[in-house]
Amino acid sequence: EFLPDSKHSKNNNLFLSVSVDLSLVRFITTELTRGYFLEHNEAKYTERRERVYTCLRIPKELEKLMTFGFFLCLDAFLYVFTLLPLRVILALLRLFTVPCCGLSGSRLLQPAQVCDVLKGFIMVLCYSMMSYVDYAMMYHLIRGQSVIKLYIIYNMLEVADRLFSSFGQDILDALYWTATEPKEKKRAHIGVIPHFLMAVLYVFLHAILIMVQATTLNVAFNSHNKSLLTIMMSNNFVEIKGSVFKKFEKNNLFQMSNSDIKERFTNYILLLIVCLRNMEQFSWNADHLWVLFPDVVMVIASEVAVDVVKHAFITKFNDISADVYGEYRASLAFDLVSSRQKNAYTDYSDSVSRRMGFIPLPLALLLIRVVTSSVKIQGSLSFMCVLLFYLGMITLKVLNSIVLLGTSCVFVKEANMEEKLFNPPPSVASKNAAPSFPKSDSDTFLTTPDEEDDDKIINADTGLEGGGLAHRPPKKDLLEIDRFTICGNRID
Repeated sequence: EFLPDSKHSKNNNLFLSVSVDLSLVRFITTELTRGYFLEHNEAKYTERRERVYTCLRIPKELEKLMTFGFFLCLDAFLYVFTLLPLRVILALLRLFTVPCCGLSGSRLLQPAQVCDVLKGFIMVLCYSMMSYVDYAMMYHLIRGQSVIKLYIIYNMLEVADRLFSSFGQDILDALYWTATEPKEKKRAHIGVIPHFLMAVLYVFLHAILIMVQATTLNVAFNSHNKSLLTIMMSNNFVEIKGSVFKKFEKNNLFQMSNSDIKERFTNYILLLIVCLRNMEQFSWNADHLWVLFPDVVMVIASEVAVDVVKHAFITKFNDISADVYGEYRASLAFDLVSSRQKNAYTDYSDSVSRRMGFIPLPLALLLIRVVTSSVKIQGSLSFMCVLLFYLGMITLKVLNSIVLLGTSCVFVKEANMEEKLFNPPPSVASKNAAPSFPKSDSDTFLTTPDEEDDDKIINADTGLEGGGLAHRPPKKDLLEIDRFTICGNRID
């Protein structure tokens, strides 16, 4: 029989509560005891683990590249102080002795000697112009500005330094080519004069720009609460935000790596200038050096940390292997080895300038200006110390060059790039012959193919008739990438 309505509804509520309790218990039990199997998606988790391993390898591989690039920049930087003056003296001796010997049929100077003489004249003229710049007045003028204004000025100087480096190497290359290109008429030599004046103006202005950078950094070191130095160091971490979340290919990352090498070496020289100026103010008291030491370590540590984090996440987000830094190192080594060949078509210091954006002339000029104004040379003993220091620099330069050359030969051999040393330069080869496919894997290991290019290669290989290969434009090689070549969507 049917129950009354009130009793019927009461039993229904009791039944629902019991069923709910049973479902809740079952759900909790399932959550506590359910299982899952990672091996069912083995490829996915293996890829995730490899990304972690790649991020852990980045600091080691990056620092290998940075160390090798640092000594390359040091070699080009020491060249300005050591071998360049000697080469200029030898070129001038030849210039004055060849006419006296009556050798009318031979050239007065070889193209390399002409470039050396031009570099020497540029350094002498710019140094005489730099002697009229008052460093002390510039220091007090910058120190009187507010912290925020100095922070803005420092950022503007970094941008201006990159622009100067980009256009400056073109100015110097134009001067060298104008002075050495074959000319049919003597009147054509007059074109060297405006190019020479432009080069002198560029080196002088770039040296002044770097001097303002060093002065701003010096003001930050000497500020009481170190607020300006903290703000300037935090600017490095802003660089992570502007770089990590953008798409990069191997060529773009190569440009960024070269830029980081140049930036790190330039910062080391700026720190050296700051220490020299501070030590002069405290009468070369060694105790003050320990006061500067913590700030110097903080600047260097922040640079290294930012570079490691930036490159680790760029390689992670763009699926780039850590082995790519070995390819970058081999490309830089190839420049050094090829510049030592008998038929080399460029000086190594100029090759470093184009590859990394590092032009040693303005930075060397500023360091000479600071050293000569900070160190007073009086008496024969002082001149003897200067001579010994110069001989020590020559020894360091020669030793560094020998070690770099041997290491570079090892890198080139490991990368199977020996055959490229005997090929003509890319620009000459492109004029004389049509582009063709490389014959071995060593010709393609520095090429960064896109997914679209891979599809084109596969379609070409599968759709060919008779075994022939269809012509396609060659992918740009890392050996053809310099610091300011627009490759992809980013230069920095």
